[in-house]
Amino acid sequence: MLGELNSVGADREFLAHAELHLPRLHELFVRLYGERPDGLERLASVVELARRSWTERPRALKSLDRERDSTPDWFESERMLGGVCYVDRYAGGLSSIRDRIPYFRELGLTYLHLMPLFDSPEGNSDGGYAVSSYRRVNPALGTMEELASLAADLRRAGISLVVDFIFNHTSNEHEWAKKAVAGEPGFEDFYLIYPDREMPDAFERTTREIFPDDHPGSFVQLDDGRWVWATFYHFQWDLNYANPAVFEAMAGEMLFLANQGVEILRMDAVAFIWKRLGTTCESLPEAHLLLQAFNAVLRMAAPGLLFKSEAIVHPDEVVSYVSPDECQISYNPLQMALTWEALATRDGRLLQQALERRHALPDGTAWVNYVRSHDDIGWTFADEDAAELGIDGYPHRRFLNDFYVGRSDGTFARGVPFQENPRTGDARVTGTTASLAGIEAGDAGGEDRVVLAHALALSTGGIPLLYLGDEVAQLNDYGYADRPAEAGDSRWVHRPFRPEQNYADRTDAATPAGRVFSRLSRLLAVRRATPEFAGNELVAFDAHVGSVVAFLRPGDGGFAVLVAANVADSAVEIDALTLSGLAPEALDLVTGDPVWLGAGVTLGAHGERWLRVRAR
Repeated sequence: MLGELNSVGADREFLAHAELHLPRLHELFVRLYGERPDGLERLASVVELARRSWTERPRALKSLDRERDSTPDWFESERMLGGVCYVDRYAGGLSSIRDRIPYFRELGLTYLHLMPLFDSPEGNSDGGYAVSSYRRVNPALGTMEELASLAADLRRAGISLVVDFIFNHTSNEHEWAKKAVAGEPGFEDFYLIYPDREMPDAFERTTREIFPDDHPGSFVQLDDGRWVWATFYHFQWDLNYANPAVFEAMAGEMLFLANQGVEILRMDAVAFIWKRLGTTCESLPEAHLLLQAFNAVLRMAAPGLLFKSEAIVHPDEVVSYVSPDECQISYNPLQMALTWEALATRDGRLLQQALERRHALPDGTAWVNYVRSHDDIGWTFADEDAAELGIDGYPHRRFLNDFYVGRSDGTFARGVPFQENPRTGDARVTGTTASLAGIEAGDAGGEDRVVLAHALALSTGGIPLLYLGDEVAQLNDYGYADRPAEAGDSRWVHRPFRPEQNYADRTDAATPAGRVFSRLSRLLAVRRATPEFAGNELVAFDAHVGSVVAFLRPGDGGFAVLVAANVADSAVEIDALTLSGLAPEALDLVTGDPVWLGAGVTLGAHGERWLRVRAR
């Protein structure tokens, strides 16, 4: 196949990429599609697609590819900081996002994730996650030309553009879906459509309901009586990746976005992309092979682009998607969920345990650490981990749900339940950071909890991610219930419109917005100036206090940063004996004050310390 590339005049740079990655892609195609007569033919089409895409790739993006190739660990820097927002809610449109670039630079962003912005159905579109076209921006937000222009402006400001690549499913209004329903040749096998309930019933014996409020099971019925696979909402139809034509079509959409200047693709719902009868149809081996194949295609035609995995599944499965050959970065849902678990229980042991045994990643990869996202909070900890600490997973999840939606005595949280299933008792939680942490309730520890949660996300390694508006203590938006397109989805409660008053108050220390913004800004500045916070290496530190989460971030010359966070409602002491393995002289990086470890270290209620220390 390399010879064929030479014969069509592929340039030397693309040939070099192909020489490195085409053998891997060929092997993956054989494993995925070797039994299909059209498998190798589709592979040739994909490679030609990649060659054309490289030829059309703008010069500035090829230059970025070379820069990233020379500094492959660029995304592991201590200066990395992500922000995420909805275009319409935060700024109105793409042109107004450009106007926010000075603020993004003030905050220190190097990564901006714009939530789904593609053309999607009117009304409920699952927040844009039902895509009708990957090549058209939602007209209410702007145009694809504006997106490419914004990407260039962000890149000049040192900010990488991140967008969602929703590749498990499309909207039922996508042209592929319409052609599939009509039986148009070449598209009849793009989705999983069955004439009756025989196969849907067989699959549903082992699959789980994801959105039970929308429809039972994994299938929905078409107007003509047939059944189509829809894991999520009834208008989101799952693609059939057992058909290599679907892979080729999606590779084309991916390469198109790469050439618009997108630098990171958030690979949505990665666990669900392959189906096999008799299984849960989640995290099957072929899902990994598909991601690796997409990765190989991008390494040939847009080698500077990264994949970010979104897998909200068992912790063992989350980490399985992370590697340089699959998804280079990944959300860290376990740390997020256990941060909230620790704040509710005032017990840091589950989070400490997770940092000790589930934080490590392969070289060349990184976590994306976040306090909360646009999505719900699901309690994804492993039951076997909890059992070691005497915690029964099922009732503990019920407790956490009740606590965060205000059903427990003494709770500080003002969350809202999402997708409660009365049959199974399963539920998740929604709410902004400030509302979940206690600011909305007027709890005295609310602001401290907001800062503490972000301090953990900023210090554990990888890329910290802010939901924009949380840095100024935005509260829940209960007005979603009065908007018909949102009323049925409680996640809109924590997707507020830009809190203009909070931003106006961010320099006013008399307001929660001003105090939270000032404290977080200080932590962000310290992180940028602390090389120990680069990379992912973390060494757990046993503080011998149940409410304290502690770890070391190693640096050069025997120095390290000791991070200690107290989730309790009262101050605690880490005694001098516990700290005796460290030299007594330390420096508090946040305050700039020297600290004498020989006297022990005090952590205030919901307090955190970043101490530069040295081993004896």
